[in-house]
Amino acid sequence: MDNFLTYAFMQRALLAGIGVSIPCAILGIFLVLRRDAMIGHGLAHVTFGGVALGLLLSVAPLLVTLGVSVASALGILKLKEKAGLHGDTAIGIVSSLGMALGILLVSLAGSFNVDLFGYLFGNVLAIDPEEVWLSLLLATGVLATTILFYQEFFFLTFDPESARTSGIRVRRLESLMAVLAAVTVVLGMKVVGILMVSSLLIIPAAASLQIARSFKQALVFAAILAGGATIGGLVISYYLDWPPSGTIVALSGFLFLLLFLMRKSLRQRRRLESRRDHNKS
Repeated sequence: MDNFLTYAFMQRALLAGIGVSIPCAILGIFLVLRRDAMIGHGLAHVTFGGVALGLLLSVAPLLVTLGVSVASALGILKLKEKAGLHGDTAIGIVSSLGMALGILLVSLAGSFNVDLFGYLFGNVLAIDPEEVWLSLLLATGVLATTILFYQEFFFLTFDPESARTSGIRVRRLESLMAVLAAVTVVLGMKVVGILMVSSLLIIPAAASLQIARSFKQALVFAAILAGGATIGGLVISYYLDWPPSGTIVALSGFLFLLLFLMRKSLRQRRRLESRRDHNKS
């Protein structure tokens, strides 16, 4: 580990990876329980168009993509409201248009350059110090907003109808949550890439829900699992020379599978014990 931490690029990768993955996992709990997890997958397609636009205009892709993703997230909500579409249909329409825009812009640029390839598959080892600080700043904003609106988000997640009748501005909260999802997707694309960024929102949250006994436990476990998968993935990728993005996601998936099997085994054991007690009585 001494050699591992002596490299500045690995220090930046660890700092950015942990700082980004934890807010993603915490927000992912709300999205998974609201059955809105696919918004992350849809916005990931949109970020492809944003990155292509930024590279074509020679403007910082992170900032351009942030604006495009936020606008698209709000557009999905408006499309659901105005056109009377289900959430997955609106997400599919916007994500398809975003991907189509990216393909057209790449064609206009005349090349599929290395920068775009890095955004597609993740390039956390090449992250710049400025990008690290920008990522941490945005991640802190996401985390602070989630904490600030914790009660409202909790109410909206479990009982949106009661939240609406009690005077909570549901539409405004849904817009805020969509914006936070867009920001986390943009943050995560440098860590695991556009193609796998939705995994940061979904997998740690789903894994946490396998063992958590309360909502707050789920938030804490999701943050621990996300941070652990990021650290473990970077360490494994360093020593085995594996792609960091794929290793982080694969380790997250392994943790989910392990916790799922543990939960299933525990349920079976409880059923057997219940049957034995019933037979004895």
